[in-house]
Amino acid sequence: MFPATRIRSCLPVINPMFKQRLRPHRPFRQTSTLHNQTKNATQFQRNKWMNLRAIITRWVPLGSVIYVGWCYIRASVNYEVSKVEIKFYEMFPFRVTSRIWGHLAACELPTSLRSFVYGTYVRVFNVNLNDAAVPDLTYYKSLAAFFARPLREGARIISPAACVSPCDGVVLNCGPADTEKIEQVKGVTYSLEEFLGENKWTKSTDKDYYNSLLTNKNNILHQCIIYLAPGDYHRFHSPCDWTANFRRHFSGKLLSVNPWMAHLIPGLFTMNERAVYVGKWQHGFFSMTAVGATNVGSIEIYADPELRTNTKGGRNRINEADLGDLPIKKGELFGQFNMGSTIILLFEAPKEFKFDFAAGDRVQVGQALTMTAKAQAR
Repeated sequence: MFPATRIRSCLPVINPMFKQRLRPHRPFRQTSTLHNQTKNATQFQRNKWMNLRAIITRWVPLGSVIYVGWCYIRASVNYEVSKVEIKFYEMFPFRVTSRIWGHLAACELPTSLRSFVYGTYVRVFNVNLNDAAVPDLTYYKSLAAFFARPLREGARIISPAACVSPCDGVVLNCGPADTEKIEQVKGVTYSLEEFLGENKWTKSTDKDYYNSLLTNKNNILHQCIIYLAPGDYHRFHSPCDWTANFRRHFSGKLLSVNPWMAHLIPGLFTMNERAVYVGKWQHGFFSMTAVGATNVGSIEIYADPELRTNTKGGRNRINEADLGDLPIKKGELFGQFNMGSTIILLFEAPKEFKFDFAAGDRVQVGQALTMTAKAQAR
């Protein structure tokens, strides 16, 4: 055993050690600026995604992409979209973005970039340059000029049939339209009266809207809806010999008119901006409508230079014009789109009128619409 004196002599040495161990804990204080820089960077990133500018430039485009992708998935399983979802989709500023896209597409590109930019577009959307009047990509000064490129002579043959396809594209629906509710695609309809608007072009006193359009009560209406994809030829032609006498422009929305979107939204064509041209052909009533879509802010009609589409103002504006008696020949250039969109033909014909193709088929300018055209061509 150690003597007490020896233990006491050690206390001054042990005591400081003991106190050092019982010293209260002090948090570590950062002496460098690295921690502050990390904290400021985190705060900056948080503010970068949470301010008003970020909501418009980041969250809205990101939400649009996610929602459209989700709609595409649901379309593949025949999902029925609710009215709330449609209203939510309509809230996106597609008219503004389409105007911005139109300005960008009209900007002249440097010659050195044209082959790369247009070549990428050609590969992505499978554009057939063999049909273009000028296959040299450096010839087109802007994307808008490339979209509306003309066809080379002889690229399309106009059939001798009475009525032909007005454009290149995919048929969404075709057949008799014998009721006021017309199918835009199978199982999804739109209202004839909402689509064309009030009947001001005839002197009919029939209160039934459908019957007021017919000049011969033994006939019925037929329709043909053709969707122009971004890679298609974007000009459209007159499908027959007819006389246009009235134009009505609906300044509506610019929702996508892709086939899968047409399956999801009933009455899609009555919501979108459209230019309706009404007149007569050999069987009576005839109408040709150019429907706008997302990024298709400009619909140009060569015989109607006063038409202005996707302009600033309310979406519910309706502009009308009396065209007199404007004769239009079959195959004659009628107008053009910027990017892809839709052409809808609604016309009066006998009940025996049959189309030469079905929904989902591809058609080209000048291709015969009727089954009897093949026999006539032979």
